[in-house]
Amino acid sequence: QVQLVESGGGSVQTGGSLRLSCAASGNTYNINYMAYFRQAPGKEREGVAFIGLRTGSTAYSGSKKGRFTISRDNAKKEMFLEMNNLTPEDTAVYYCAAKSGGSLLSSTDYTYWGQGTQVTVSS
Repeated sequence: QVQLVESGGGSVQTGGSLRLSCAASGNTYNINYMAYFRQAPGKEREGVAFIGLRTGSTAYSGSKKGRFTISRDNAKKEMFLEMNNLTPEDTAVYYCAAKSGGSLLSSTDYTYWGQGTQVTVSS
């Protein structure tokens, strides 16, 4: 089993920045991909950013590229999401996720999930 714990959420004004962290523990040796997803009230969960732990390859969905940066520290088993120029449309619960197989761009097969952290952006 793999445990994921997010931190770093909070409230900011439009244009502000936040840095989310996700700490992994447990049987992490076979984890190859991690990602951040988010779910806004009344909306479906959507992928935000994805990273390959061994290659460092990254991918972003929609308008996140350029505003969001995903990174990882394999030694510390942590993943980070730097979010800049936030807008109210970014308000959501952000979840980190991990998986062992699949591919970087496959977003439907994540096995392990964190508890989520709230990000609120006010206008």
